[in-house]
Amino acid sequence: MANADPQAAALPALMSVELVYAAAPHVLETVTLRLPVGASAGDALRASGFGDRFGDLLGDRSGDRSGDRSGDRSGELRDGLRLGLWGRLCAPAETLSDGDRLELLRPLLIDPMEARRQRLRRDGLRKATRRASPRG
Repeated sequence: MANADPQAAALPALMSVELVYAAAPHVLETVTLRLPVGASAGDALRASGFGDRFGDLLGDRSGDRSGDRSGDRSGELRDGLRLGLWGRLCAPAETLSDGDRLELLRPLLIDPMEARRQRLRRDGLRKATRRASPRG
């Protein structure tokens, strides 16, 4: 009977989580994190280092918990950013699972339907490229 390694038993169980943030159109920042099992979305955001690069996203200030929105189910963070788990809004207190994809979502600058109208006004109707018919 093999004895279990006592050091391996002392190590916390880890899970892998991917955090994605589109800081600007066509600019995608992705980081894969190894976090302790039971970590929250807020823990992943803090561990990602995104706060250092893009500002304090959770709104935490040294010692000031007024920016703590852990009970807020809207998932809204600072500057209108929202936190999503697999494309659905989640709160920073949401517990993550191994393999989860956490997303920082920017607010829409314009309604998608209005953007289509503006493109139509700007570009006009574009004729669809005709494909060769399979019938010959």
